[in-house]
Amino acid sequence: MKDKIKIFLDSDLLEKYLLGTTTELESLQVERYIAMYPEVRETYSELQNNLEIFAKLHAIEAPQGLKDKINSRIKAERKGRKRFYSYAIAASITAIMFIGISTFFWNQNQSLQEENSVVSNKIKLLEENMKEQLEDVRNQFIVLNNPQTKKYNVKGNQKAKDLKAVAYINPVKKLSYINVSKLPHIPESQCFQMWAEVNGKMINLGIIEEAGDKQKLLALPYAENAVGYITIEQKGGNHAPSVENIVANIAY
Repeated sequence: MKDKIKIFLDSDLLEKYLLGTTTELESLQVERYIAMYPEVRETYSELQNNLEIFAKLHAIEAPQGLKDKINSRIKAERKGRKRFYSYAIAASITAIMFIGISTFFWNQNQSLQEENSVVSNKIKLLEENMKEQLEDVRNQFIVLNNPQTKKYNVKGNQKAKDLKAVAYINPVKKLSYINVSKLPHIPESQCFQMWAEVNGKMINLGIIEEAGDKQKLLALPYAENAVGYITIEQKGGNHAPSVENIVANIAY
C-alpha cells in the first residue's frame, strides 16, 4: 500500500490537479486518493499553500494605464460613429457636401481602423507574454515541489570565490532551472553572463544578477549531458562566452 501511495506522490497528478490540467478520469483518481489516504491529503494541502504563496510572489499586473487607453479608444470609436451619422444626414442636402463629408469620414475611419489594429495587436502580444510567464511559473512550481527534482549546489572558482547558486534539475519532466543567490563584486565595466551547452551548441541565456531568494529562477534548456556556464564578460554581455573567464559550471 505504501508503495502504491509513493508511486502516486512521485507522479505529477497532484500538481496537475491543482493547476486544473487533469483529465476527468485523473481528477477522479486524485480525489479518491485525497479522500482515502492521509499522506496524500497532507501533501495536497502543502502544495495548495505553496501554490498560493508562489502565485502571490509572481502576480502579474497589466501595464499601467492599459485599461484607461482601451476605454478611451472605445469611447473614441463611439464618438466617431455618431459624428459619421450626423455628417451623412447633412451630406444628403447637396451632392457636393455629401462627397466632401463622405471622403473626410472615410479617411477618418481608415485612420481609426489602423489605430484599433495597433491596440488589438498590443493586447494580443500582452496576452501571449502573460501566457508564457504563467507557463514558466507553472514549470517553476513543478520543479520546486516535485520529489524527483535533483538539487545541485554550484560554487565559483578562484575568479569568483563568493559565487553561490543552486541548480534544480528534473529529468522526468525535462525541466531545469538555476537560482543565483550570490555574486561576487566585479568592476562596473563587467557583468556575469549565463550560457548552456546543449547538444554541442552554445546558447546565450543573457546577463544574470543575483536573485536573493529561491523563488527567482532562470530557466536552463534541458538536455542529456548538458552543461551550464557562468562567465565574466564586458558590460552589456557578449555573443560568445570568454572561455578564459568561466567562473562556474554545472553538468546536468
